[in-house]
Amino acid sequence: MLTTLTVRTGSQTEFIDITFQVAEAVRGSGVTEGLCHLFVPHTTAAVTINENADPTVRADILMVLNKIISDREAYRHLEGNSPAHIKASLVGPDLTVIITGGRLLLGTWQGIFFCEFDGPRTRKVHIKIREG
Repeated sequence: MLTTLTVRTGSQTEFIDITFQVAEAVRGSGVTEGLCHLFVPHTTAAVTINENADPTVRADILMVLNKIISDREAYRHLEGNSPAHIKASLVGPDLTVIITGGRLLLGTWQGIFFCEFDGPRTRKVHIKIREG
């Protein structure tokens, strides 16, 4: 089963918690044991799993990414968004989460985040749910 989630971002860089929407897709699929694969079809966005209990963790991750991937370099890419491409490559366009008992198998403090690095924009996250 393939589901596509639309994500509207409001800042140039931000992490948006999409755990609830992904969990809803899993529930709606009826799959009780299997895999949930997420894929972001954008070159300046990504998806990751990290702590969702304290929003300062997201802010800290973005702070460090923005620090180590400077927007003040002499990039050759003419669009001016090379830092976003680099951040997206480092974080990655996809991830897989185990489904067991009809639920995502995440740790107590874990959440799934859409990572915007070149916003604000309207983005897509493809969710493929497989039994097995």
